[in-house]
Amino acid sequence: MRIALAILLYISTLFAMEGKEVYEKKCASCHQGYIPMSKLKENFQDYNNTLLKLTAPTLNQLSYRLKKSIGDPKGDNEIHRMEVAAFISEYVLDPDRQKSLCLDEVMQSFETMPSLKGKVSEEELEAVSTYIYDFDEKVVEKNSVQYEGFEKALQKAKREHKIIMLKVMTKDCYYCRKMDRDVMVEKEVVDMLEKDFISVAIDISKTELPLGLKAEFTPSFIFIDENSKVLMNLPGAWNKMDFLDILREAKTKQMEKETK
Repeated sequence: MRIALAILLYISTLFAMEGKEVYEKKCASCHQGYIPMSKLKENFQDYNNTLLKLTAPTLNQLSYRLKKSIGDPKGDNEIHRMEVAAFISEYVLDPDRQKSLCLDEVMQSFETMPSLKGKVSEEELEAVSTYIYDFDEKVVEKNSVQYEGFEKALQKAKREHKIIMLKVMTKDCYYCRKMDRDVMVEKEVVDMLEKDFISVAIDISKTELPLGLKAEFTPSFIFIDENSKVLMNLPGAWNKMDFLDILREAKTKQMEKETK
């Protein structure tokens, strides 16, 4: 069993490496890798693509749109991967603007891509499909704030006089994933959280909240001081600027308590 698992992991890693190479050779001249979602929204909604002057969707845009729009994202993962890979292969070999998954406001900035028929092998298509499928989640893992367990966070909060930011989520929560992808990877957010907070994430479908806390909605953000007292308990998903304001408000509430 262990040998089979090791082989599977090796093959997955091999495909990921090959997929990156295929992307760099066949796709990177048009499709940029990662650009934060807030920057992309600003580019298309406010500047009609005159800010970034993109010629094709970025890799994180592609990864997100493909997984959201093709098949059943909540169904069997292997089947979903096959469906996405089949769509990519068909589109790359026979591009059709009508089949594009991009939003109209985005697609109007792009020309239809040229066919790669005869220029890319089935093996290369399989490898790059795997790379694209996994790309947005790897971006989140690489750029997101780092989370700690609650007990360790509480000890650290007492030692460093910081606030615990407890994110209440579930794996299947759409707006939780949206915040992870759009907000929790933003440098300003990550920098503020790492400087002044200790971040904890709890999946309430698997684990009860500590301190007898309750949350009716996901995501919810509960801010707790070093003495285990709740400063704020806010349900909802937020954009970058609103979430930065929330973090500042939590810091203000902590300072107000300390001066009383």
